[in-house]
Amino acid sequence: MNSNNEFSVTPMNRMIELVPGETYVFSITVSNPVNSAENFDYKAYAAPYSVVTEEYDADVMTKTDHTRMADWITIAKPTGTLAPNETKDIEFTITVPENAPGGGQYAAIIVGADDKDEVNGNTAVTNVLEIASILYAKVDGEIIHKGEVLENNVPGFVVEPRINISSLIVNEGNMHEIAEITIKVTNIFTGETIASAELDNGAYAELIMPDSKRFLNKEVDELPMIGIINVQQNIYYNGETSTVEKNVIVCPIWFLVLVVLTLTAIIWKIVKTICKHQKKKVAQ
Repeated sequence: MNSNNEFSVTPMNRMIELVPGETYVFSITVSNPVNSAENFDYKAYAAPYSVVTEEYDADVMTKTDHTRMADWITIAKPTGTLAPNETKDIEFTITVPENAPGGGQYAAIIVGADDKDEVNGNTAVTNVLEIASILYAKVDGEIIHKGEVLENNVPGFVVEPRINISSLIVNEGNMHEIAEITIKVTNIFTGETIASAELDNGAYAELIMPDSKRFLNKEVDELPMIGIINVQQNIYYNGETSTVEKNVIVCPIWFLVLVVLTLTAIIWKIVKTICKHQKKKVAQ
């Protein structure tokens, strides 16, 4: 057993191409770290993989037309033991049926570790950890590409020195697609490009699963406390580009309150002056 469950699985995901009627052999690697206190008893199994909600929460329970691949997988040795600092490959075979539909198929090879205690001679599970290696497969056949960018959002006003830039993308085809997104944020007054810890040179790519909508959100921080920034988001998806560009005002709440109070004081002074002038006029 492994009391700290600090094992690892690689690769975490894999893109593969399959042909109906063919058989393929792959493997994943399971490692028990050198600082592990005990041996690691593992088990591996195949499960369907899909996503739920627009935030893409993983679902390894529900079977759909796009998760049939889980039933095509056979794991050669689904159980084993790793000593500290030991690594093993777990081999699995994918046997693609002759009548497999074209398009995307998705499955997870899940490796689990059980910590167990003896209770009155019976085994009781006290802790379970599982790590999945996700398979994204393209099955040869009819491939349908259909989808679009539903929302491409940049707010026009923020009260904190950070901004959330978002999008909503739909895939109505039968194959996973890649959305390539670039974000550029520029300080209008200095011309300086504002970087983000979440972005690599202002660009990132996300996978969009078939029959799903995906909400994407990136936060860019280190904006000026007060100022105007130019924000541009370009999304290249399914052969088309969606672009939005805005000048965004960055203004904290305290500054807004100060402006309102100042304007109120000015207006009150003007009104008071006008009233005083009218009274003087009437007196004359």
